[in-house]
Amino acid sequence: MKWIGDRISFADKKESVSFIIYPPNLGRKKGLLIAWMTLWVIIGAYVTTQFFKDYGDQEMIALFIFMSFWLYFAVRVGRTLLYLYLGREYIKLNKTGLRLKTATSQYGKSKQYFIENISKFTMVKMKENSIQRAFEDSPWVKGTNRIQFEYQQKTYSFGRKLDEKDAKMMFQIITKRIEKYLKAKKKTV
Repeated sequence: MKWIGDRISFADKKESVSFIIYPPNLGRKKGLLIAWMTLWVIIGAYVTTQFFKDYGDQEMIALFIFMSFWLYFAVRVGRTLLYLYLGREYIKLNKTGLRLKTATSQYGKSKQYFIENISKFTMVKMKENSIQRAFEDSPWVKGTNRIQFEYQQKTYSFGRKLDEKDAKMMFQIITKRIEKYLKAKKKTV
C-alpha cells in the first residue's frame, strides 16, 4: 500500500488502481464532539419528558418546533460521528469502470460507473477565505466531496473533506489511468 498524504491509501496494479479514503483525524475535537452529542441527547430527553406535562397549545407547539430542530441536529451530528469513527470511501478503477463505495464500517452500497460514459472529471475548488471553507473545516460536518464527474448527465462526487494537495494527486492518478484505459479500449476495437 502506498499513501497520498495522511488519509488516502492506494494500491496501484497493472489492471486496476484502488483507493481508500479515511476520515480526518481531529484529535481532541472528536472528544468535544462526543461531549456535545451527549449533552444534546440529555437535553432532548429532558424536553421529551415535557410533552407529558399539562401545557397549553402554544407551549406544545413551541416544544414540537424545538424538538424538530433538535432531531435534525442530532441526526446530522450523529452521522458525522459515525463517519469520523467508522467511515471510509472506497474507490476502484479498472478497465471497465469506476466503483465508488461510501461505507460506515463495512456497510454501504457500491456503485459502478462505466468509464466510457464518464465525462467532465473536475476538482471542486474552494476560496481560501470563504464561508464554505470555514464551514468545511468545522468538525461537526462530514464535508463536501472534492472530486466530481458527470455520468449520463448527472453529477457524482467523492473525496470527502480532502485537502487540496491530496485531492489533486488523487485526481491526477485517476485521470491518467482513465485515459490509459480508454486508449487501450480504442486500440482493441
